[in-house]
Amino acid sequence: MKLNQLSSKAIKSKKRLGRGIGSSKGKTCGRGHKGQKSRSGVAIKSFEGGQMPLYRRLPKRGFKSIVNKKNIAIINLSRIQEIITKQKDILNNKINLTNLQKSKLLNKKHRKLKLLGTGDLKQKFDIEVNSISKSAKEKIEKLGGKVTLIK
Repeated sequence: MKLNQLSSKAIKSKKRLGRGIGSSKGKTCGRGHKGQKSRSGVAIKSFEGGQMPLYRRLPKRGFKSIVNKKNIAIINLSRIQEIITKQKDILNNKINLTNLQKSKLLNKKHRKLKLLGTGDLKQKFDIEVNSISKSAKEKIEKLGGKVTLIK
């Protein structure tokens, strides 16, 4: 297909309002007779004829404070094992939130680190976390690793 083969019939032109009786949209232009809706510049979006609008009838509830927002990074043992296999140099120092953020494995918005016990481990390592599940702690200590809790 070339530019000279394109047809201009693809775009349907809008019907021009108020151009006489013969245009089928003349005189009142499809707005009916009189009344608020026939006037120009009037928008009735949530007006319910004087009745109390729905958005004002319903009670206002809930508030999510930014102050109490907990930015906790949740990570599983399987993910830690993947990180260790890909980056052997991470075992030289303790695995913690700052080291994971520096190596761009976790987002910088997180303030705390929580470790969950899904997955298996093959190597021992030392880790610093804010909270940990029982199963994760057992699996790490079973291999001879060390868990440090930060408060």
